[in-house]
Formats: sequence, C-alpha cells, structure tokens
Amino acid sequence: KMTKGDTEYQFLLESSKETKEKIKRPNKSLLLAVCAACIGGTFQYGYNISIINAPTKSVQNFINQTWLERYDEDISEQYLTLLWSNIVSIFTIGGFIGATIGGTLAIRFGRKGTLMMNNAFALLAALLMGLSYPTGLFELLIVGRFFTGVNAGIGICVQPLYLGEIAPRALRGAMAMGTSIFITGGILTGQVIGLKELLGKEEHWPILLCTTCIPAFLQLLILPWFPESPRYLLIDRGDDVGCRKAMKQLHGTDNFDREREDMERERVSAIGIKPKKPWQLFMDRSLRWQVLTIILLNAAQQLNGINAIYFYTDYVFEEAGIPDVNIPYVTVGTGACECLTALTCGMLIETLGRKVLIIGGYTLMAFWCICFTLTLTFQCSQKSGVWMPYLSMGCVFAFILSFGLGPGGVTNILTTELFTQTSRPAAYMIGGSVNWLSFFVIGMVFPFIVTKLQQYCFLVFLVISVLVAVYIFLVVPETKNKTFLEIHTEFQSGDKRKASKADDGPRTTLLSTPL
Repeated sequence: KMTKGDTEYQFLLESSKETKEKIKRPNKSLLLAVCAACIGGTFQYGYNISIINAPTKSVQNFINQTWLERYDEDISEQYLTLLWSNIVSIFTIGGFIGATIGGTLAIRFGRKGTLMMNNAFALLAALLMGLSYPTGLFELLIVGRFFTGVNAGIGICVQPLYLGEIAPRALRGAMAMGTSIFITGGILTGQVIGLKELLGKEEHWPILLCTTCIPAFLQLLILPWFPESPRYLLIDRGDDVGCRKAMKQLHGTDNFDREREDMERERVSAIGIKPKKPWQLFMDRSLRWQVLTIILLNAAQQLNGINAIYFYTDYVFEEAGIPDVNIPYVTVGTGACECLTALTCGMLIETLGRKVLIIGGYTLMAFWCICFTLTLTFQCSQKSGVWMPYLSMGCVFAFILSFGLGPGGVTNILTTELFTQTSRPAAYMIGGSVNWLSFFVIGMVFPFIVTKLQQYCFLVFLVISVLVAVYIFLVVPETKNKTFLEIHTEFQSGDKRKASKADDGPRTTLLSTPL
C-alpha cells in the first residue's frame, strides 16, 4: 500500500522523466531567439576585438597622411603609437561604461528592449568610423571605437541575462553557451574578413570598420519577432498573460507548468523587494560569497594567460618556419579552434555540469602553462631541436582548447545562476565591470610583464589558474538543473563555510531568505 509520500515521490519521478524526454532538444523558436540575441550582442564583442588587428598599418598610414596635410610635417613615431593605442584601448573604456549601465537599462527597458536600443551605438560607431576617411578626421575613429565598446559592454551584460532567463532549467547551460559560441564566432569572422582576399587590403579599411553595422541591422530585423524574457515579464512587470504567451512561444508547448511554478516561487520571494543596486550587493552579507565568486571568475577570465598566448602566437609560428604571409591564415586556425571548443562545451555542459568543466579547464590551462614555459625556454636556448617550435605550437592550441572548454564558456553562465531576479542585473554590472577593467589592466601591464619575465610570465598565469580552480572546488556548488532559489539557498545553508555555523541556525526556508 503506497503512502502519500511514496505517491508524491513517484509523481516527481515521472514528471522528471517526462521533462527530460521533452527537452532533449530545444524548441526551434528558442534556438532562433538565442541566435537573434547573440548576433547583436556578444558577437559584436568578439568581432570588434578581432577586426581592429587587420588594418593596423593602413590606419597608421592614414593618420600619418592626415597629419602631413594638416601640419606640413610627418607625425612623430611616439605620437603615432599613442594615437593608435588610444584607438585600440578606448574600446575597453567604452566597454566598462556599457557594463556599468547595462543592468540598469535591463531593469528599466527589459532585456529585449535594451538589446534593441543597444544597436544605436553600433550604428553610430559604424557611421563615424566610415566618415573618418572621406572627412580626413582620424579623431572619428577614436569616438567610433568608444561607441563600439559601449555597445559591446551593454551586450555582454544584458544578452547572457536574457539567455539565462528564456531557457528552461534543464537547457539553461546549453542555451547560455550561446554567449561564448558567438564571442568566438565573432572573433573568427573578424579574422576571416580581415584577410587580404576579402577586406584586408589597405584601401578597404574604412569598409572593414563599418561592417559592425551588419550584425546591428540583423538584430533589429530578427529580434522583434521573439518575446521578452518570461521571468522579467512575471517578476519585474507582473504580466502573467505576457509571461505565459512568451513561454508558449519559446518552449513550443503549453506544458510549462513546472517552469512557471519555479518563477512564481521566486516572484513570491521577491515581493516588496526592489531590484538591487551594485553597491547593495556588497552590503548584503547573504550574497558575499556569490559576489566574491563572480569578481574572481571575471577577473581570472582576462588574467589567466589567454591574452599572453595570443601575444606569443606570431613568434611561435615564425619559429616553426611558417612564412609571414601565411601567419594570418594560421591565426584563423586558432580562432576556429576556440569556436569549436565553445560548441563542444555547449554539448557537454548539461551532461558534465558547470563545476567539472570550469575546474577541468583551469587545471588543463595550468598544465599547459608549465609545458609552454618549458618549450619556450628550450626554444630560446641554442641546443633546442628543430621540433621544439612545433611542440610550442601544440601548447598554443591546447591552451586555447582548454580555455574554451571551461573558463571561456562557463563564467557567464554562473553569473546568471548564482543570483536571483532582484540581484542578477546588478551582479552582471559588477562582473562586467571587473571583466573590462581586467581587460584594460592586462593590456597595459602585460608588455612590461613580458619584458621582465619573458617566457616565465606563464608561471604567473599558472598560479592564477591553480588558485581559481581550488577556489571553485571549495566554494562554488554545482548549479546544473537547479532553480535559482535552490542555488541561492545552497549558498546560505550547507555552503561549506564556517561563518554560517556562527549564525543562529541554518537558513532553510526559501521565503525567509533575504534576496
């Protein structure tokens, strides 16, 4: 004779099996919504990082020619370098500003609404950079690059927020991998379009820099056909009808009661609580470990050595005997490699979980740091064999694979999953700001690190990778297939930290947990 508890357990088991059967593959509408959000979001981030490399000499020639026409003298090499550095680095300043306002815009105008508005920055940037050559104003390049940074900063803040909220719980990780896939896809696309066979010739550089308008136009055409985030509609706007309509379109079925119940529980928990500001997260003791986690992960994503690997790529390829004219094509191979691992991570993340992938990624990166340091050291010595540069090439590709498999893909997903609705936009503002600041710092400091330490600079990245892997192992719980409230509660009770034992008791009631 079955008891009430047995009946409930059997019902949950059957529901779980039924859910798993229905979500083996995401609905076509959900996949298209992810693509529509990403093409004008993180794709722009990767694309604008990549395309600026190809026209370096062409833009510098343009600046020199313009300076000569204005002042009847050649520009000094130091000032030319300074102007070019401003054109490149102003992107990170714009990105930082975009990240700081992205969460606020997402609360006020919605996730989808903010993504749509964000395209104005990309279109304005394309116009300014396109006008720089015919008007003879290289200053427009600096302003244009600033606006591309703002566009990328808002996109990398709001788009993962949108993806994490439109996907069903069991597909949340796979769908959120769209962020990483489209970043690497943008980098690869920029590398390909920057080849001399396409827009890499000197006379084509204004067109090349203007192409940032194409993803913006595509998003403006496609994204309006897809709904706002159901979670935003229900919890932030109280629009139950709109929420159900959005879920039906995204899930492709009327059977979304379990997802709707999760949202309702979170909505009840958030009654009377306004969306938090970034500084309020720092003051909330119940969120201290989550905030510390996203700060460390976003900083480590830039400081783990991936930028150093790309810095050494040309040197390694030259030493391997690859002609200078062919190096851009081999570099495209590194972009394809990273894109491939992002796709692989997307297929594995719901099977292996977030924690295994990110710890495994950082552990492998630490191992390849050791190998790369050794191969470069032997390569610099007189006794190295002819095969040593090829080992260094192998380390380059292995490091990129390890980065894409873990840190490159999982970091943004964790920012979504470690916070509830009222805290999530502010969390993305903090994480995005830290990421952009780290990007800027590594760009400024890394040349000096290389000068002082040379190939031994990878020992610094080895230490960072090991420390981050240990921190994740000890502190961060597995978030796969858990609701946002369950993850939040896991941090509050049974979070492996002694500080929680000093409190009055374990916080196990969902509704009483401060959000």
